[in-house]
Amino acid sequence: QLQASGGGLVQAGDSLRLSCVASGRTFSIGVMGWFRQAPGKEREFVARTSYSGSRIRYAAAVEGRFTISRDNAKNTLYLQMNSLKPEDAAVYYCAASRLAFIDTDDWAYWGQGTLVTVSS
Repeated sequence: QLQASGGGLVQAGDSLRLSCVASGRTFSIGVMGWFRQAPGKEREFVARTSYSGSRIRYAAAVEGRFTISRDNAKNTLYLQMNSLKPEDAAVYYCAASRLAFIDTDDWAYWGQGTLVTVSS
């Protein structure tokens, strides 16, 4: 089970940090990632990290502004979002794969989503 939190209403240019706590079968988790879905749009990839954090991928739209990290001792995934833009507004979902392959599309677990609203 994944529980995401940290969303809220911010102004453009502000920062926000999302968290995602994993519980239950955490030993089976490999790659973790963040996705987002804006109203009327399809869900899109934001960032992903390997178990060790040595391999990371970002969507072009967020690279240089967002930082993904994880604390395996706390079973927690983070997304530090800086220089937020109105187009970053969306429901953000965390996801976890049972695989170690960084570019996997096999996401076995999903969080419930946390809403990020960015005012201009």
